[in-house]
Amino acid sequence: MAISTDQRSMGAVAMRWHGDRLELLDQRLLPAGEHWVTAADASAVAQCIADMVVRGAPAIGISAAYGVALAAYNARGNSNWKAAVRLAIDELAQSRPTAVNLFWALQRMEQTFLTCASPGEAVELLAAEAVLIHEEDLAANLAMADHALDVMNPQQAIGVLTHCNTGALATGGYGTALGVIRRLHERQLLDRVYADETRPWLQGSRLTAWELMQDNIPVTLNADGAAAAILASGKVKWVLVGADRITANGDVANKIGTYSLAVLARYHNVGFMVVAPSSTVDMALVSGTEIPIEEREGTEVREIRGIPLAPAGVDVFNPVFDVTPAGLIDAIVTEKGAVRKPDLAGMRALFA
Repeated sequence: MAISTDQRSMGAVAMRWHGDRLELLDQRLLPAGEHWVTAADASAVAQCIADMVVRGAPAIGISAAYGVALAAYNARGNSNWKAAVRLAIDELAQSRPTAVNLFWALQRMEQTFLTCASPGEAVELLAAEAVLIHEEDLAANLAMADHALDVMNPQQAIGVLTHCNTGALATGGYGTALGVIRRLHERQLLDRVYADETRPWLQGSRLTAWELMQDNIPVTLNADGAAAAILASGKVKWVLVGADRITANGDVANKIGTYSLAVLARYHNVGFMVVAPSSTVDMALVSGTEIPIEEREGTEVREIRGIPLAPAGVDVFNPVFDVTPAGLIDAIVTEKGAVRKPDLAGMRALFA
């Protein structure tokens, strides 16, 4: 089976599925060059996720689903094909700890796998399920953009600020928070996007600015520390961010620096909106204190692509995510609808 995701995607294309292999756009190298990494088995997909060749919670989940499909394809002539697929699911689950979309997608693939009676059926059904997960994510992004505009209700072109990358590169296409920005632009309701550079991986400068410029959407790049001055200027009406995990009370884990933006937005009377698919919602966790926060090694902060930025050997605190309390969030938007002023009751009403 050879399936091109280019025709399904809107915006940049982050992954291409070919039935016997998955191609991933290496997001570590953007915007300097567009290089595709070919993953021919589940282990290679897991490594790409761990190494951040692919990143963004929805894209991680989709990639993992394709990894399970590859495990079935490679095990089709193996008498122990069931054990091989189960091993692949376990390996993929260990690639990143925080984004719940990964585990949601793997659970869905495992449920499909349990219905498979033969290796051939596993190849067919798991590939179809992975493609369906991909297509559903794109449809969810389009729906989220509509729900978000209903909440924002802009009467004229507005400025927005965003953090990290939540676009087509981080999803199955179009984007979550960046999808809302696309929809504002399509309806001529966007004045300008201010994009935080997003240290230490610089997803805002390398990826978000690149995506927006590809689509001729007006963007101004700013250092993370300039966000307060921008919000104080009155040029921004909403801060729009994505999420890697949302708990039952509406607390949100997202890229490090999101929490401080929420504090700044509240002080400056600027709206703060989280846009993420319902697969990001983890109703099993009561609050953000229960979310496992991934920490990565200090080299990512001490240097950029081998160029030293700090004294060698200095201790580094490098959490990938922080948790924004629900009390600082004006709305959480998913494809199922919006929860305004999120709390346990509001989250249960939409997701229980």
